[in-house]
Amino acid sequence: IDCDKMAMKNDSTVTEFILAGLTDQPELQLPLFILFLVYHTVTVVGNLSLMSLIFLNSDLQTPMYFFLFNLSFIDLCYSFVFTPKTLMSFVSEKNTISYRGCMTQLFFFCFFAHSECYVLTAMAYDRYVAICQPLLYMVIMSPRTCSLMMFGSYFMGLAGATVHTVFMVRLNFCDSNIINHYLCDIFPLLQLSCSSTYASELVSSVVVSTVVIASSVVILMSYVLIFLNITQLSSGKGLYKAMSTCSSHIITVALFYGFGMLSHIKTSSDESVVQEKILSVFYTFLLPLLNPFIYSLRNQDVKVTCVSQMIMENDSSVSEFFLMGLTEEPHLQLPLFVLFLVNYTATVKRNLSLMNFIFLDSNLHTPCIILSSVSFLLISIISFVFTPKNANKFSFREEHYLLQMMHDSAVFLLLVCELRELCVDSHGLRSLFGHLSVTVVQGYYVTGDMFYADI
Repeated sequence: IDCDKMAMKNDSTVTEFILAGLTDQPELQLPLFILFLVYHTVTVVGNLSLMSLIFLNSDLQTPMYFFLFNLSFIDLCYSFVFTPKTLMSFVSEKNTISYRGCMTQLFFFCFFAHSECYVLTAMAYDRYVAICQPLLYMVIMSPRTCSLMMFGSYFMGLAGATVHTVFMVRLNFCDSNIINHYLCDIFPLLQLSCSSTYASELVSSVVVSTVVIASSVVILMSYVLIFLNITQLSSGKGLYKAMSTCSSHIITVALFYGFGMLSHIKTSSDESVVQEKILSVFYTFLLPLLNPFIYSLRNQDVKVTCVSQMIMENDSSVSEFFLMGLTEEPHLQLPLFVLFLVNYTATVKRNLSLMNFIFLDSNLHTPCIILSSVSFLLISIISFVFTPKNANKFSFREEHYLLQMMHDSAVFLLLVCELRELCVDSHGLRSLFGHLSVTVVQGYYVTGDMFYADI
């Protein structure tokens, strides 16, 4: 598209637009910013991970995963079209976008949306060939055929986006420049035009209808033939495999077309505008986020490949370790076993008893005591970690364990003192224990409440 020539032909006085965003309520701006930032981050990480997994693993170099790779690529690019400006609307007082920037956003929005429709159509045909003609699958879905199908998908998406953008650029915008949406979509822009929008609306309706009807017919025909084929299968295992292969694609198609069509139903009431924004969020933000999870969690090949990839990354030949314990002296084994068993039993019993006592007595529901009870819960959990093996997963020494026993007992006495209100002003005792930390004392790593306030 020659933007300079179009700009000369366009007599619009509007040089920039203001995106109204999702909401104008100030108290919702920050939560929505954080929410959509998390959505975008997960979308980028999820799609990049799935693309990397397919690209690097030779077991996934099949037509099905070739189309899935392109679907993830489209979703990744799709999210970058409108997410930055949407996030800006939550943190800026006036989220503006230039006229050319708005037309560019509209072009890429239509390009990736149309391309995804055709990619989903190609994936449906791929499933039909895989289930109904399995012996000829690799012949029909050859690399050349798959490449041509993807080229056709992108080319048709490019053609549709070009038509939408050209007819939008021909319109004049001379009055209001506030777009009641969070992106430059077709219908919100048509509502702002001060010239006749009949031709643009007609062309947009024809293009969208052609894309939806053509892709829907191919998808429906593919699954009708698949259904007729699997009903003839006598094996329950074959029926289950066929359905599990198609389920992810069916879910994606239903969500994409369902929310896409609902959000583009033209209405004029204020409530319907809000409803349109909410529905648009589903197919612009949630679908690119959900697609990697739909195809990975419901696809056995992807899950197996992920597990095998993680196993391959670990080249260790060692399958188990030996713990040396606290001492190698045979005559100390039994006394230490009894000592640790008694301490372990007493630790668990006293911590649980005191936690139960605090929980049942409403007079003890103060912030200080509740936080102390939480520390006792953590101490109990820590004791469960290393006591059964008589050592931590790192090498414990006798001094470490004795210091841990002293620490547990000291914290127990501290909380008893707090319960009896005897240590309210005891600054020395409080500074003795301090807060939870990890401190190095004479070269030993000791976990607990050490005397960091006085050291």
